[in-house]
Amino acid sequence: QVQLVESGGGLVQAGGSLRLSCAASGSIFSINAIGWYRQAPGKQRELVATITSTGSTNYADSVKGRFTISRANAKNTVYLQMNSLKPEDTAVYYCNAKLQDLPGRYLELWGQGTLVTVSS
Repeated sequence: QVQLVESGGGLVQAGGSLRLSCAASGSIFSINAIGWYRQAPGKQRELVATITSTGSTNYADSVKGRFTISRANAKNTVYLQMNSLKPEDTAVYYCNAKLQDLPGRYLELWGQGTLVTVSS
């Protein structure tokens, strides 16, 4: 069974930095894309950043230039470096992976979420 385990959330002042990690464990054939979404109170879940197996990245306009997503393929791990954080970045951040646990068997998984709180 494949699981996503997130870490790195917490409380930070505006202008500060945090680094989130998400590790995929279990029987994994390949990870096609992995990334981060977030959900603020009273709002819908939204994409933050994703990275594909070839290294292509996609960012929400609101985080471009401040957040950087990277991937350690050998470790099935993705990182989100968040700099210049703003109070509006406060949300629960969820890791999402689109992967194959067996050749041709596609899964989409979500992590349990990690809270990021940015104080003004």
